[in-house]
Amino acid sequence: MSPVLAGVLQLLALLVALGLSYRPLGDHMARVYSSEKHLRAEKWIYKAIGADPSVQMRWPAYLRGVLAFSVVSVLFLYLLQRIQGSLPGSLGFVSIDPDQAFNTAASFVANTNWQSYYGEQAMGHVVQTGGLAVQNFVSAAVGIAVAVALVRGFARSRTGELGNFWADLVRGTVRILLPISVIGALVLVACGAIQNFSGIHEVGQFIGGPQQWNGGAVASQEVIKELGTNGGGYFNANSAHPFENPDGLSNLFEIYLILVIPFALTRTFGRMVGSVKQGYAILGTMATIWLLFTGLMLWTEFAHNAPALDLAGGAMEGKETRFGIGGSSIFAVATTMTSTGAVNSFHSSYTGFGGGITMLGMQLGEIAPGGVGSGLYGMLIMAVIAVFIAGLMVGRTPEYLGKKIGTREIKFAACYILVTPALVLCFTAAAMALDTPSHSMTNSGAHGFSEILYAYTSGANNNGSAFAGLNADTQWFNSTIGIAMLLGRFLPMVFVLALAGSLAEQTPVPETSGTLRTEKPLFTGLLVGTIMIIAGLTYFPALALGPLAEGLAA
Repeated sequence: MSPVLAGVLQLLALLVALGLSYRPLGDHMARVYSSEKHLRAEKWIYKAIGADPSVQMRWPAYLRGVLAFSVVSVLFLYLLQRIQGSLPGSLGFVSIDPDQAFNTAASFVANTNWQSYYGEQAMGHVVQTGGLAVQNFVSAAVGIAVAVALVRGFARSRTGELGNFWADLVRGTVRILLPISVIGALVLVACGAIQNFSGIHEVGQFIGGPQQWNGGAVASQEVIKELGTNGGGYFNANSAHPFENPDGLSNLFEIYLILVIPFALTRTFGRMVGSVKQGYAILGTMATIWLLFTGLMLWTEFAHNAPALDLAGGAMEGKETRFGIGGSSIFAVATTMTSTGAVNSFHSSYTGFGGGITMLGMQLGEIAPGGVGSGLYGMLIMAVIAVFIAGLMVGRTPEYLGKKIGTREIKFAACYILVTPALVLCFTAAAMALDTPSHSMTNSGAHGFSEILYAYTSGANNNGSAFAGLNADTQWFNSTIGIAMLLGRFLPMVFVLALAGSLAEQTPVPETSGTLRTEKPLFTGLLVGTIMIIAGLTYFPALALGPLAEGLAA
């Protein structure tokens, strides 16, 4: 079978699996967040944390819950790393340095999972399972909770109440993420991923010397890092490591895990606002952009323009032969168009245009389909912008789902789309202007610039992947990327929840003959165009200095 055909068949199999999961999972999540009943286990959790799940919150209270929980999570994870050397199961690893501990705590709480350390040489079992794996669950649940709050803003009227953050957090973890993760971990173990708490042992002789390796609860952490669009690897090689991702079947399953909840949340959105067609319109937008980027990535990585590429069947540098170009390219697009950041190949080794595709996928705001929760609320913000633009074109007050998009709403949406570009471009400019950060680049010219641009794009958009040529384990990068991750995660949530509260207070506007039909393909096309134009105008100058210059030079 040719590598191209193999890649196409993998893509088709993935589409079938996602299609079969879309309706049942989307409907299940809608029931979870609409139910008034609480499971016994959930009641125990509420009692332990002192929360009353029946209390409805307005957006300031909901935001305070998000921020308070996240601050406590950052402090706990930071402390756990700083005392690692005194913990059982540390495997002899010392405590993490303050700047790196801050970076890692910020990273995992912000659902970014950026790692400036070698996982198998730095983190013991307690930190991995009691710290990092726990945050993989709860940070994903926070993202879904904020998305559901925004959906309630569209669905409710004449009230500012958006639900209860603590109930949404617990339900997302207990009823959605945990059950799927248990099943997924069993699948990965069956495929060959490891699951143990073994210590360090010698695994063989390599290049004239011994190599030591440690085990770990890898399969269980692997499944939630993909399902929750987190991305942090147990090992430095991440999902390219055979202990995490043994073969082509496990690779396809992990891509499925990355995409299944973000796509299915559009069904949840449609059910909760009372129109599944509205969910299909958002799904169509996400799928169109994702398929476009996947097709472009497959084309650029399979393109033969040198004898070595002809012999390999494409650009094989930095890719595992057990996955091939098809499996690697599909994974790369899935992980950068969501907030996952897991990698089964090294994006720095992709062609110039291929690296640019991964970077642009993040710069769109990771909304196609985006992260768990964050993809949906990011796309809905873009829908508000698109409706506003359409209203300007025809001279009407814009409306979306029966809610007027006035001055207040458009200000919140505009602030949302400005946060991450400002963080990315300002930090990149500062790093390029200073001497010390530029010394971390192992490449000069366009590719060296791309390494730094990619790092801040990944951090501010809560992705976590990286161009491997950058040494980010310095005080500058640990501190600035940590700040970018926290601001890039929580500042947008402020504007999302404020918008949700504003919408929930409105009285529904009756639909008229002049109302823009937002469930139609025409709106999907308008939304795709709006997204591409906004991202293009924002990032094109920076991309022209990096991946575009590199790709044209090749």
